[in-house]
Amino acid sequence: MISSFFLLDFLDKYFFSGYTIYNTIIYIIILLICLELILRLFNKININPQDLIFSLVPFIIFGSGIRALVDNNILQYNYFLITPGIYFLVGLIAIISLLVSYFLKNRINFKKTIFLIGIPFAIYPLIYFNHFNFEAFSIILIIWILLSIIFLLISKFWELFRDKINLSIISAHLLDATTTFIGVDVFNYTEQHVLPGGIYNIFDTAITMYPLKIVAISGCLYLIDKHIDDDNLAGLLKLVLFVLGLAPGLRNLLTITIGT
Repeated sequence: MISSFFLLDFLDKYFFSGYTIYNTIIYIIILLICLELILRLFNKININPQDLIFSLVPFIIFGSGIRALVDNNILQYNYFLITPGIYFLVGLIAIISLLVSYFLKNRINFKKTIFLIGIPFAIYPLIYFNHFNFEAFSIILIIWILLSIIFLLISKFWELFRDKINLSIISAHLLDATTTFIGVDVFNYTEQHVLPGGIYNIFDTAITMYPLKIVAISGCLYLIDKHIDDDNLAGLLKLVLFVLGLAPGLRNLLTITIGT
């Protein structure tokens, strides 16, 4: 009983009370282990993870919506409803949905099956929304759309973003950057992640998220496209990049719009 108490206290202090350089490293190690296991699953069922990027959007909305509700104290704090627990919860639901769709694939397109399974999950958090700041939502949406259009134009000259998956990934991270910028600089939220937070402290503005995201994501996509020959591994890495952009972006968007 006592050991359980100290374990929970340790986890709450060092893993569930904000990001530090130490728990960030642990999260990266856990992520790499999970990716290895997930890659084996995709190789076993012979599906490229990249094919699921758009089908998994409802599950991302679900996780981001739940996280936003916890941020605004609408749902009670729970280890499985915050990072990293929410990623495990949503990931488990998504994997179960993937397996169900795989066994039904001879009768129904597996991508449509996953998407349809995810719709009720995406709707669920919306039931709890009792306030919506349309002004904040509109500002973020307009900036994000304009920046995405710029990259759509850039794609005409830059081969890297002619691929719609790559373009979707950079767009997802532009949403994350925009919500962070507006949330921190306009609505006085704080940046929790170690590296962006450190850069913010140097320049005193979260607009630095834009060059940080653009350089980092463009570099990752270039390396994946040019140097990874395993299609499933490349697809999984792109799926991860998409989730790591869209999930926090939607979470920030919803946190701001229902909490300001």
